[in-house]
Amino acid sequence: MKCPNCQTTLLIADKKGVEIDYCPDCRGIWLDRGELEKILERSAEHYSNRSNYDSDYKKYQYDQDDDYHKSHPQRKKKSFLDDIFDF
Repeated sequence: MKCPNCQTTLLIADKKGVEIDYCPDCRGIWLDRGELEKILERSAEHYSNRSNYDSDYKKYQYDQDDDYHKSHPQRKKKSFLDDIFDF
């Protein structure tokens, strides 16, 4: 399949049981029917467990002062979904 944005052939990655089509050139991510729902479902399952929520809160430093990110706006805080969309 071709990327709708730049017409490059899309690559497929399997991330936690969800097949994600992505473009290596423009870095576009394309989901087939039902894949977004699977991602949201897995995210909800992950964060419904209090220990996962607490560990991610510490792991991704949500409790840290945000001065670094204010002075470096191109850097985004990470989250559980970064494990899925790390291309």
